[in-house]
Amino acid sequence: MKKGRKSKYVVFSFVCLVFGFILAFSFSQSKDDKVTRNQITDRQQVKENELRKQLITQQDKNLELQKELSGKIEEIRQLEKSLSEEELDFSNMAEEAEKYRMYLGKIKVQGPGIIVTLEDGEFKSEGNVNDYIVHEQHVFAVINELFISGAQAVAVNGQRIKHDSYIVCMGPVITVDGNPYPAPFKITALGDTDVMASALTLNGGVRDQLVNDNITFTLEKKKQMMIEPIVGEKS
Repeated sequence: MKKGRKSKYVVFSFVCLVFGFILAFSFSQSKDDKVTRNQITDRQQVKENELRKQLITQQDKNLELQKELSGKIEEIRQLEKSLSEEELDFSNMAEEAEKYRMYLGKIKVQGPGIIVTLEDGEFKSEGNVNDYIVHEQHVFAVINELFISGAQAVAVNGQRIKHDSYIVCMGPVITVDGNPYPAPFKITALGDTDVMASALTLNGGVRDQLVNDNITFTLEKKKQMMIEPIVGEKS
């Protein structure tokens, strides 16, 4: 009887010992797991902080790059604007140079224009024959009126007129810059045909004055004509 009871105590003690060991092991393992989890959490936090710092740093760099890019774009815009203005200036200069060449008679020009023909009047038995001849003042009157009305280029019998041209009457001929030309005298002019024609044919204007001087005056409009550069001049 006593032996059986003693055996029960031994088994019970062994069971308690095993159970205690299991509890101790479980507690230890749980503690180790908690420490491990805490360590992992700490490492994750450190890693997240590092990544966050890297992200902020990268964002700052991107902002600086955006500012730099904006500055470069503005520099390019200013450069394009400057180049555009320079191109416009060069274009205007080229246009002005072409106008001066045309004014100086260094290049041939073409376009719409008019032809004014001056001929000696029909001489009658009475009177002075010189009163029926085209003189330089008659030619000058037409030329001046043409330039005033916007003529781009003028020529007399093909001889281009320039700013310092001179015309001299020598009997039945006139000389333009030293070159003699007989009548009839054809004065060609490029420009607005309506404006030039109207300026010449005003009541009491150039045409009427020439007719009063016994000069035969005719005017013809041309849609297209050409005036050569001054003889001996190069463009």
